[in-house]
Amino acid sequence: MVNGIIPPMVTPLLADNLSLDVKGVDNLTNHIIAGGVHGLFILGTTGEATSLSYKTREKLIYESSKTVNGRVPLFVGISDTSIEESLNLASIAKKAGASAVVAAPPFYYGLGQIELFKYYWNLADQLSLPLFLYNMPSHTKINIEIDTALKLSEHPNIIGLKDSSANIVYFEKLCHLLKHKDFTLLVGPEEVTAQTILMGGHGGVNGGANMFPKLYVALYKAAIARDFDRINSLQDLVMEISTKIYNLGSFGSSYLKGMKAGLSALGIINAHIAPPFQKFDEKEMNAVMLNIQNIKAKIEKVL
Repeated sequence: MVNGIIPPMVTPLLADNLSLDVKGVDNLTNHIIAGGVHGLFILGTTGEATSLSYKTREKLIYESSKTVNGRVPLFVGISDTSIEESLNLASIAKKAGASAVVAAPPFYYGLGQIELFKYYWNLADQLSLPLFLYNMPSHTKINIEIDTALKLSEHPNIIGLKDSSANIVYFEKLCHLLKHKDFTLLVGPEEVTAQTILMGGHGGVNGGANMFPKLYVALYKAAIARDFDRINSLQDLVMEISTKIYNLGSFGSSYLKGMKAGLSALGIINAHIAPPFQKFDEKEMNAVMLNIQNIKAKIEKVL
């Protein structure tokens, strides 16, 4: 069973917006682990996986694994429209020493639930690492429905599900129906992490833990302890990050732009982002700089 905060690491890039920033990977990985997290997830949505070449993805797997050096479990995203490419990424992850892989549904054709079940079952049969399902309907156009998730939980090589649907009712039903099973349920949106842990969830794959890992670890511990006063004070900070870093400008990509801008403001990595996006302009970067320093000061007072 996997528990705790497992940040979905952003992918540091060089000024060409394509090449991996190896020094940035080392800086960010060490920063996150120093925050007391329980694992690290690369090549997810926050990691811009679908915008990266396979060469860059492979390099990131090896560089991240080298820096992690067994200190925490490493989870590798293998989501792709081609099962062959997913299996290839999984093979690289295995060679690099990863603990498990994570796969969202193929995201071009609209799969039915029976097709989705067969796809995941077939994928899990061929993997040499355990598999986490990744429910991301806003990006993949398909929801892993409750009954499908329950059937897939019977596969011995499928060990959990990460849900980024932000559908609390969906998540609570999964918690209820799988509570007697050794099956990990993790939530993506950090705004509801504490709430889902109180429901019986096992942790969060929270983007903000790239910037402030200690905050999200503290929130997780408070939720486990049912320390509601502590939860409320930490939740206010999580919501401030959500509103003042992820929602600047009128961009659908503001979450990614804001995350990388925030990390740049903290001096951890630069703000370069893969096409089709571009980093924030000076106006938004200045706003992030101001907001991130204010939030950092508040976090330091609470922690």
